[in-house]
Amino acid sequence: MIKIRRVYEPPDQNEGILFLVDRLWPRGLTKEALRLNGWVKEVAPSDALRRWFEHKPERWTVFQTRYFAELDQKREAWEPMLQAARRGNVTLLFGARDAERNNAVALRDYLMAKLKIS
Repeated sequence: MIKIRRVYEPPDQNEGILFLVDRLWPRGLTKEALRLNGWVKEVAPSDALRRWFEHKPERWTVFQTRYFAELDQKREAWEPMLQAARRGNVTLLFGARDAERNNAVALRDYLMAKLKIS
């Protein structure tokens, strides 16, 4: 199972392995506070894509398509998360205010599709 959680929200039970999937470190938090298993900033969208998206709901579908194309080129970055999800629970942590349309949501969907294929 792959869950997502905003880094500023309290932890949940059974979160499993925790991966921060943002390119930038979340403000006001320490590494000790997050208790991460990994910070995988390489899976974050490119700066150009992130700036273009600006969390505008009308750009969400195109953002996902472009982001998935970027992820297709970064298998070595997301493969460890996929392997961890095959063994147990994984939680992708993100800092964005928009909990419905952000890179962690898109990445979760991407990884879940990869799990179904394999």
